[in-house]
Formats: sequence, structure tokens, C-alpha cells
Amino acid sequence: MKLFDVYPLYDITPVSAKGVILKDDKGQEFLDLYGGHAVISIGHGHPHYIKRLKDQLDRIGFYSNAVQNPLQQELVQKLGSLSGCDDYQLFLCNSGAEANENALKLASFHTGKSRVIAFHNSFHGRTSAAVATTDNPAINAPINKQQKVTFLSFEDTLGLKQELEKDDVCAVILEAIQGVGGLDEPTTKFYHEVAELCKEHQVVLIADEVQSGFGRSGKFFAFQHHDIEPDIISIAKGMGNGFPVGGILIHPKIKASYGLLGTTFGGNHLACAATLAVLEVLEQEDLISNAGELGFYFKEMAMQIPQVKRVKGKGLMLGLEFDFEVAPLRKNLIYKQRIFTGGAKDKKVLRILPALNINKAHINNFFHALKQELP
Repeated sequence: MKLFDVYPLYDITPVSAKGVILKDDKGQEFLDLYGGHAVISIGHGHPHYIKRLKDQLDRIGFYSNAVQNPLQQELVQKLGSLSGCDDYQLFLCNSGAEANENALKLASFHTGKSRVIAFHNSFHGRTSAAVATTDNPAINAPINKQQKVTFLSFEDTLGLKQELEKDDVCAVILEAIQGVGGLDEPTTKFYHEVAELCKEHQVVLIADEVQSGFGRSGKFFAFQHHDIEPDIISIAKGMGNGFPVGGILIHPKIKASYGLLGTTFGGNHLACAATLAVLEVLEQEDLISNAGELGFYFKEMAMQIPQVKRVKGKGLMLGLEFDFEVAPLRKNLIYKQRIFTGGAKDKKVLRILPALNINKAHINNFFHALKQELP
């Protein structure tokens, strides 16, 4: 048997990691400024995180959702308090794609409609609202054939209004900071217009916080920079610091009923322990504030480099835009400077998604290396 060959791989084999430093099988150290697509939120091998998981494994790792799991109740309280979304309800699943699929399904159940509005260059996992990130059109094929997706441009309030007036839309799904697409953001004015139009037409507003949530933007959720109230919030990636976990936060106006949603592994004991550990470290080490502060510092450093045309994003969800495609630069940073960064659908954007406990010295190291590799 062989692996299904869908990922191009760098010739690097990490074998251990601590904080933001990876070590490969040759003993070389790498600065990790990508965190596995924003998954590593509190750093590799955080001692509190490891202790939480080991202690839980000594008790029970998994049992079905048919029995009481006190960790879920502990998680609901902690997540509600730290996020400021105390009145929402939590449904746990396993990944960002599953979170968004459940969000879209729930919106359809709630409204009795099926069409979805998304935005160009957005990415909502391999779901009904997926957007192609390569030249392969298969990636853009909806999984749920019943949910047709219409894509609009940011700031197209008139187009959104016209689509909602057709009265067949169940949901508008929006990233406050686009991830795979390249770190573009809606304006606060547009986000408010979207929220008002959704309310007017009784359409569910889904905030996709899969990549931007859990403090990455300098607030717990990126939509909180715009002071709006979504109906559903999808979460994953950084919430488990590498453990597979996802979920949706659901506004109290959407009522639960037995059998409405379901999952096999979602909300298992280990997943809850991992998420609780992340929340506890975020709070104890004040990492959300650190993300905001270091985001400003990163931007100050970036604007001193003439080749950088624009710095995109907020907090530690950042993109450097150049006037050339960055793939060769990424390779040089990995192989010559031993620094991991990320790419985007916009091939001129270099993505920076480090753990939220990086410091200024790590950022200084990155810019020193970047200057050596820029033309």
C-alpha cells in the first residue's frame, strides 16, 4: 500500500518540537511561524497541555455521547466566559470542515431553505461552501449537492441584498479575516450591513472562526473587532493545539432537539481536555493580548522592508504581500534559513501563523532571515 498522493511534501521530517522550535531527524532546528495552518496556538509540547492530556488518559480517553461527560460542562463554562459568548450553545465535532458542514446544515434546518452565500477567496474547508485553492476544479465541488452556494465579492451590499430578496437563502458565511484566500478582511461597515440584511431577511449569519478564533486576531474571535453578533460561530484549528477538535457556537434563538445533529468522536474526553488546556493557557499567560501586541510589532518591522507592499491581517494572523510569487521565497526560508511560513491562494502573500506565545526575538529572527532572502 502507498499513501494517496495529494500533498506536495518538503524533504523535512520533524521528530520533536518545543514552543515554536521544531527539530528534524538530522538534529536541525527550525523556527515554526506557521503552526500547521494556525493549529498550534499555545506552542508545541506545552507542559500544562501535556499534563492535562496524560492525566485524562489515566482516567478515560473516549466514550460515546450517550453518557454524561463532565468535561463538556466544564468546557462550556470556560469557553463561554473567556470568549464573551456565554449565552451561546456549544456543539462539538472533530474539525473545521465538520464544524462548517454542521453550521450549514443547522442553518438549513432552522430556515427551511438551502442556498448559501459565501464570498470570493473565502475558504470553509472541504465543504458545501468550499472555494478552489488550486487549479483543480474538483476541490470546488460541493459535498452536499442540496446546498447551492453563491459567491459574492466583499463590499457588494447591493448584490447581497438582491440575493437575499430571492427568499431561498439559509445562511451567509463569512470570515472576518480570510485564511487560505490571503488575509483580506471585510470592513466594519460591510460586516454590519451583512448582519442587518441577514436579520431583516431571517437568514443565519455564520462567522467562520476556524482559523481566526481562539485569540489569534488579538481578540478571542475576529468578528469581535467589528462588534456584531453572529447566529453561528464555527471553531476548530487552534482550539485543540494539534488535537483534532472542532465545534459550533449556536445563538439561543436556534433551538436544539434530539437527533438534530450528531457526531461519533465529537466532544470526547481527550478532546475536551485538550481544549480546556488551551483555554487555561490562553488565560493564564495572557496570550490573546500578546497576539495583539506582537501583531503590531510585526507590522512595524515589516513596513521597514521596501519589498513588502502591504501587511495584511490582525494579531498573529498575518500576511506579507509582495509584487512577486512567494513560493521560491518560502523554500529558501525553509531550507536555507530553517523557518516555516505559509502560502495562500493569492500567490504573492506569505502567511505568518505562529503560536500565540512567540516573542519579539522570534520575530526579529524572522525579519533578519527574510532580508537575506529577498531580492
